[in-house]
Amino acid sequence: MREYCIREATPDDVDGARSVMLDTVYRDFGTGYVPRWHQDIIDLHGAYLAPARHTLLVAVDQRDGTVAATAALDSRGPAHPPNPRHVAERYPSGETAQLRRVYVRPENRRQGLARRLVGGLLGFAAADGGYRSVYLHTDPAVPGAEAFWRALGKAVHDEREEPGGGQSVVHFEVPLP
Repeated sequence: MREYCIREATPDDVDGARSVMLDTVYRDFGTGYVPRWHQDIIDLHGAYLAPARHTLLVAVDQRDGTVAATAALDSRGPAHPPNPRHVAERYPSGETAQLRRVYVRPENRRQGLARRLVGGLLGFAAADGGYRSVYLHTDPAVPGAEAFWRALGKAVHDEREEPGGGQSVVHFEVPLP
């Protein structure tokens, strides 16, 4: 079994983390890079490493030092649009820790990395002391994503139930520790 180190990303990890993220948006999401949705991936330092209340965690394969998985947190609540107004109002910026970019390379899946990374993000949010809630949204078309988040949190809105299906994403709240 492989050994992984879960830790806060350093500037030396940025290229590896970006690679995991871009591979995921191309392979798993099928969208490729879309600037309005993925701009943070290009500027990981500005989005997650530099701001005090944000973080980027990585799982590093101890055998070769490669980034196997990522998970990020920022203090921006979901925007309306494109998200439903009631979701954006429930999770305002500054009070909401939004989980982002929880991605694991296919060859490193089923090792508990996503769960460990999310645990680290929740610990970061709790230590901050200023967050009142933890929010995320996921694409249920990505295999395993919806079941993973349902095991950790509560669905607060499923856009598939809207007339026309909205963006077909599911919005979740995960309890703070």
